[in-house]
Amino acid sequence: MNAKELIEYIAKALVDRPDQVRVSEVEGEKTSVIELYVAKEDLGKIIGKQGRTARAIRIILGAVSANLGKRSVLEIIE
Repeated sequence: MNAKELIEYIAKALVDRPDQVRVSEVEGEKTSVIELYVAKEDLGKIIGKQGRTARAIRIILGAVSANLGKRSVLEIIE
């Protein structure tokens, strides 16, 4: 499972409308940006209280990326 699939799996498990979850990846030489799109009403569930859920997702993404020898950044887009 790559980083993009992992983020999609986690996001779909958290939201009420998993059919509206989209994940795209923009790859650079050393860094890739993973863009997460969710329904507007599910944005709060992805971010969480004081950003804790988003921070946890970013930590998991960092660990997976480190194993792959890359750096990944998560962008949550409305």
